[in-house]
Amino acid sequence: MFATLSDRLADTFKNLRGKGKLSEADIDATAREIRIALLEADVALPVVKEFVGAVKERARGAEVSQALNPAQQIIKIVNEELVNILGGETRRLRYAKTGPTVIMLAGLQGAGKTTLAAKLALWLKDQSKSPILVAADLQRPNAVNQLQVNGERVGVPVFAPQPGNGVGDPVAVAREAIEEAKRKLHDVVIVDTAGRLGIDAELMQQASDIRDAVQPDEVLFVVDAMIGQDAVNTALAFQEGVGYDAVVLTKLDGDARGGAALSIASITGKPVMFASNGEKMTDFDLFHPDRMASRILDMGDMLTLIEQAEKTFDAAEAQKAAEKLAGGGDFTLTDFLAQMQQIRKMGSLTKIMGMLPGMGQFRDQLENFDEKEIDRIQAIIQSMTPGERENPKMIDGSRRLRISKGSGTQVSDVNTLVDRFFEARKMMQQMARGGGMPGMPGMPGMGGGVGKGKQKKQQQGKKKRVSGNPAKAAAQQAAAKEKAASSGANPFGGADGVDYETAAANLDLPKDFSKFLK
Repeated sequence: MFATLSDRLADTFKNLRGKGKLSEADIDATAREIRIALLEADVALPVVKEFVGAVKERARGAEVSQALNPAQQIIKIVNEELVNILGGETRRLRYAKTGPTVIMLAGLQGAGKTTLAAKLALWLKDQSKSPILVAADLQRPNAVNQLQVNGERVGVPVFAPQPGNGVGDPVAVAREAIEEAKRKLHDVVIVDTAGRLGIDAELMQQASDIRDAVQPDEVLFVVDAMIGQDAVNTALAFQEGVGYDAVVLTKLDGDARGGAALSIASITGKPVMFASNGEKMTDFDLFHPDRMASRILDMGDMLTLIEQAEKTFDAAEAQKAAEKLAGGGDFTLTDFLAQMQQIRKMGSLTKIMGMLPGMGQFRDQLENFDEKEIDRIQAIIQSMTPGERENPKMIDGSRRLRISKGSGTQVSDVNTLVDRFFEARKMMQQMARGGGMPGMPGMPGMGGGVGKGKQKKQQQGKKKRVSGNPAKAAAQQAAAKEKAASSGANPFGGADGVDYETAAANLDLPKDFSKFLK
């Protein structure tokens, strides 16, 4: 979503590196580039003016002029100002002190309210809540049916007494849903309301009537992050017509410029509470302004990555795998498959890698990464016998052919997987034992290098193996003699029988030099 903005800001900061002091011209040039980057990202003009003004004012202050590294100080200022326009602190749900907490969703048609209602219900369910979904969108065709299907997918009940498709009273449905929740002991009620293709009086009045009927604890305005500048106009219209407490951004995984996320919180004064960034029901979480700012500046989002890992990884299994690596135990393909399956539970590998600092420079490679490659690796491992997974060294040519046929891949794919597994296991074992990255001699804390003495021993120990078959051994010896005869005894490529005394005389060497030729 913010790829264009991230790239432009990264290019801007590159021009500041290496400067011990920033001049007025440097500050103006940087501010101009930041302004262009924000405008290209569809950020509203009032927000751009306020943001650039704050950055310029702080850049001229003592915190930059007296800094040891002015460029890093500018990046710090931009990061802090991004956090401010994104809402400052993380906004969390307010729960009712008594009775069920009522959450009402409002927004235009096509913003993704119905799908988001199910995502929010699943998120609340993971927070040990007992939510119920309410089908109060009785206008859009099949909206009720869609909510029922999504509710079944996430394991949350749906209250839908009316068939919808233009039939029924949404205000009555919302009012009855509160009584239903109290009767069945649900502590959160999520009301999905109708949207329109555009803002109109009927839409606003219906949403206002539902709000007055159920007195929601939270009214969330759902907005499509891909609609650009119009998102701000829509947000202002809903704020005036219905009123809401926070914003939910959908489709943050799209390829639009994403200026809505940077504009809404600043202009409306209402914070962004949740963000949906994928099609899966689990692609939904709290919106953290500081983490989003860090992603925009290509500084990664390690906290979100850690939280996702904690949700999906089995701590006992991870500890067992770590002990195998550190203790020199056999880390097998079975362990490798289990670890890979747990990583897949975290979501798309492209998204996971994108949360690492500095990955913006590899964006093209990440976008072109084939997620199905992981499926092929799993198919290859699962086509092996338990014995082959535990001891990959026993996988010979015939076994590799059988595995390739069983997994629908090529023998070369099996060869690549086995070879890479051995290399990866060796590297992980060395890192687990504190040896650092292999193959980096002389680097403190990196380890892994091979000393000269060890290299010499390794070279001396590398002798050509002789076959145990007498006939093959004799053939090997004959071939070796023939090779030596053809290359000559002279290591410089000459033939045997050279008269070195005559050669030395022709070179007119000192007479006492002859002793070195004997």
